[in-house]
Amino acid sequence: MLSIYIDNIGEMAVVECNGSIIGSEAALKLCRAVNSQRGSRIIVLDLSKVPAIEGGGLGTLVFLQRSAQGRGVQFKLFNPRQSVRDRLGQVNSIRAFDIATLDEMMALVACNGIRFARAA
Repeated sequence: MLSIYIDNIGEMAVVECNGSIIGSEAALKLCRAVNSQRGSRIIVLDLSKVPAIEGGGLGTLVFLQRSAQGRGVQFKLFNPRQSVRDRLGQVNSIRAFDIATLDEMMALVACNGIRFARAA
């Protein structure tokens, strides 16, 4: 079962996924969670606790990436496990995604945290 937690830091939303993204229920849950972040300029999908992803989940990632791009929103994947990277590579989707490094994530959190503090 897929659990999703969302942290908002300034204009950035970090969508933390815990569990496999397999089947239409998990894919729909992920889609709803990401689409609920309409005010975010950056959406980071933390996949560090996702052991597996299959067809519907892969299609959902592609859809979410294209949808975000169409709205001028940065869409990034963070820390996908090797099994998820392998699955993305099998369907040639990995090139379509911006996979954030740890250093990039630290910079994004710091930058958006400062913006958030100034706005408060």
